[in-house]
Amino acid sequence: MEKLNSCPICQSTELKTFLECKDYTVSKDTFAIVECATCGFHFTNPRPTEAECGKYYQSEDYISHSDTKKGLINSLYHYARKFTLKKKLKLVNESVGAQNFGPSQQRNLLDLGCGTGAFLNICKENGWKVQGIEPSAEAREVAKKNYGIELNDVNSWEKFPDNSVDVVTAWHVLEHVYELEREVNQVKRVLSSGGTFVVALPNCSSADAKFYGKHWAAYDVPRHIWHFTPADVKRFFESQGFKLESVLPMPWDAYYICMLSEKYKAGSVNYGRAMVHGWTSNNNAKDTGNTWSSQIYILKPVK
Repeated sequence: MEKLNSCPICQSTELKTFLECKDYTVSKDTFAIVECATCGFHFTNPRPTEAECGKYYQSEDYISHSDTKKGLINSLYHYARKFTLKKKLKLVNESVGAQNFGPSQQRNLLDLGCGTGAFLNICKENGWKVQGIEPSAEAREVAKKNYGIELNDVNSWEKFPDNSVDVVTAWHVLEHVYELEREVNQVKRVLSSGGTFVVALPNCSSADAKFYGKHWAAYDVPRHIWHFTPADVKRFFESQGFKLESVLPMPWDAYYICMLSEKYKAGSVNYGRAMVHGWTSNNNAKDTGNTWSSQIYILKPVK
């Protein structure tokens, strides 16, 4: 385990315990989330070292790596993914003005933490030249088997030339990344002039996060080491040379997260109650602005 003595956003050393959360997926251990007393940023602290974090992903229940359809929650996840993949494709097409590309012009997309490759596959089928970086050897093998896509490991940034990628995507990835500034600097390096960085993150200031507290599934300790609010995202990326263009909702995520949170809180899922809390969270977000359970941030590098 390693302990951070300062906030990675503002470098303040004034840290206080915010919550203690259980790892319901793998270890069943309890981990602390601290809050910076200066800027309010939350992060898991202490946390496993980067060398030992792999063991906390070794579960069939970790759907991003296993692609499991076991159980009703995971089956519903796969059902919803059919719709969300199309929406993600539409979003990245719009981000580069795909209608301006002729048939001989190929757009380049790099997906970070691409799991088993489902998003890359739908992009490939729709004319994108795709590449991905994925730390899990198991997930890379699934992507190769299911889609014929060869993914890169996390030590492969040197393969990507400067200004060579039109869009970089990170769907629920950056909350896992240990060297956050280093990763974001690499993204900025490889993005072309006018390129787009699409980032999806859980929002720990959402209504469902506040309702479920330590049982909120998107805290997902210790795999999630950073816990962002929209204000944190804006502050961090501006400090790294990005401009926040827009924020978009991910309304399906609230229902999935509420189902898991119900399971963690009560030991079993009351699907009706989970649906009610998911709907309530989304309805609250409509009324209050950028407070959805998960959000997409459209960022442009300032070069």
